[in-house]
Amino acid sequence: MAESTRTRVWDPLVRIIHWLLVVAFFTAYFVEPEDSPIHVLAGYTVLGLVIVRVVWGFVGSRHARFSDFMYAPAVVLRDLGDVLRFRAKRYLGHSPGGGVMVVALLIMLLATTVSGLMVYGVDEQAGPLASVMAGVSKEAEDTLEEVHETLANVTLALVVLHVIGVAIASLSHRENLVRSMFTGYKQR
Repeated sequence: MAESTRTRVWDPLVRIIHWLLVVAFFTAYFVEPEDSPIHVLAGYTVLGLVIVRVVWGFVGSRHARFSDFMYAPAVVLRDLGDVLRFRAKRYLGHSPGGGVMVVALLIMLLATTVSGLMVYGVDEQAGPLASVMAGVSKEAEDTLEEVHETLANVTLALVVLHVIGVAIASLSHRENLVRSMFTGYKQR
């Protein structure tokens, strides 16, 4: 791609957070047992990255900001329908459907990590929520563990939908969106 046809879209912080979230989420998802130091560290990493990404969504570069990719529900639904028909409008930053996915993933990652901190507080009497979780019954602990696992599975399902959406958009617009998340550049 010639330099004159490329433009920087994704700043380094967005790209680093994106790929570190991929690694940290899958590490936490697949490492057993769940109270292992690696699982716990991966969960804390996800939480920290989500917090930084949310802040960056308000103060970051143009295409990192939520205001750049938040659309009315009708626009999102129309965009998703157009995506499925392979006739979606091309956006330099996130599309309306992509923007909803970013927010949904951040919410689910946050919910998953907070529920994980709650389980960690009960199981190990450790972490920032340990004092709040003291005295929780075995029944409540089991429920929290189920909630945590369910949230992680829903997050994984969203990741799969995200990858499918990226593949469809890449094919539809004849551009490699995965490469752009590595390089930061897209075609003008």
